[in-house]
Amino acid sequence: MAISKDTTLAEILETPKNEKILAKYKVPCLTCPMARFEMQKLKIGEVCKMYGIDSKKLLAELNQGLKGKTPIKKQQS
Repeated sequence: MAISKDTTLAEILETPKNEKILAKYKVPCLTCPMARFEMQKLKIGEVCKMYGIDSKKLLAELNQGLKGKTPIKKQQS
């Protein structure tokens, strides 16, 4: 799955290291209490536009991080 401008913050945050990347770009939604309720609807492209964040650089870094992502193994019971 590639991350695009239409990817929601909830989808992006499914990969834990993405939170550090978003924090590096100072995405304010991570610390906004109201955004926590809207994560399913907030698209990263809209957030970048609202706060003047370079979406091309952010998306490139998020997608680069996905390439190195290792699948989470389920624990056997």
